[in-house]
Amino acid sequence: MSDLVSLPEIEHAAERLAGVTLRTPLVPFPGTGDDPALLVKAESLQPIGAFKLRGAYATISALPEEQRERGVVTHSSGNHAQAVAYTARALGVPAVLVMPHTTPGVKVDACIALGAEIVYVEPTAEARAETAAKLAAAHGFTLVPPYDDARIIAGQGTAGLEIVQDRPDVDVVLVPVSGGGLISGVAAAVKALRPEAKVIGVEPELAADARDSMRAGRPVTWDAEKTGRTIADALRVQRVGDLPFAHMRAHVDGMVAVTEDEIRGTMRSLAREARLIAEPAGAVATAAFLHHRDELPAGRTYVSVLSGGNVDPALFLDVLR
Repeated sequence: MSDLVSLPEIEHAAERLAGVTLRTPLVPFPGTGDDPALLVKAESLQPIGAFKLRGAYATISALPEEQRERGVVTHSSGNHAQAVAYTARALGVPAVLVMPHTTPGVKVDACIALGAEIVYVEPTAEARAETAAKLAAAHGFTLVPPYDDARIIAGQGTAGLEIVQDRPDVDVVLVPVSGGGLISGVAAAVKALRPEAKVIGVEPELAADARDSMRAGRPVTWDAEKTGRTIADALRVQRVGDLPFAHMRAHVDGMVAVTEDEIRGTMRSLAREARLIAEPAGAVATAAFLHHRDELPAGRTYVSVLSGGNVDPALFLDVLR
């Protein structure tokens, strides 16, 4: 337990993020009423359109100057890469991004526009991690992990800090799970401030490795071919990180998996009813409330984390139709 991220670490990250990230609102989801009520934590409104800026900026801004000058490298399917690129430009740091060649063009274009160098690899966890490690060793770059890192977890945890500060009566918090950095940080903050609240992870049924990991009591790996089937490109990580898994075992109360049709339908509902744009991964937590209420803990106030809104325009138009 001593290795888990603490509330003071999350609060310190929040200080670093002041004036950089947006304190995103809790948007009431129309039609859910007061008992129970659903509030959507709209991380799609962050400067890069996703929560990942919290962890990336908190981590890179804390690096010693000599490390920053040598540059940073990361591997990501999109949103973390964009967060690193945004942070690097803001701090004047060179950035190299290792990205799967299957990454949606809207995310790649955003990274290029921020001045980062892109290195494409096959869409497997091994290819991504190995290439980033080799680049770090060869050029002296500092590796900024996408999720398996205490600094990253503390940064992402600032979203959970804001949730409880804004709604001290929150009963259930629904969080998307990919590599596990977001749910680790959010759960650590929520449980520290409101221990009686329940934290539930949500995944696509076609990429439910974290659900299987929680059931097995150890991290379970899914093949890239399997996770690649889901529309939720940001949730195609094949295995939760070791440190995130430790946080999940300690703080997370359950897992729910949603279908592809439920993800698409929730994207439509968020756009039409809440006026919020969600990429597929960003819609899964809300989908759990709309379609799997019977699997969730009882409560009066629910919060779903809309983790990102960087959706490919063609896909979004298809979903809206």
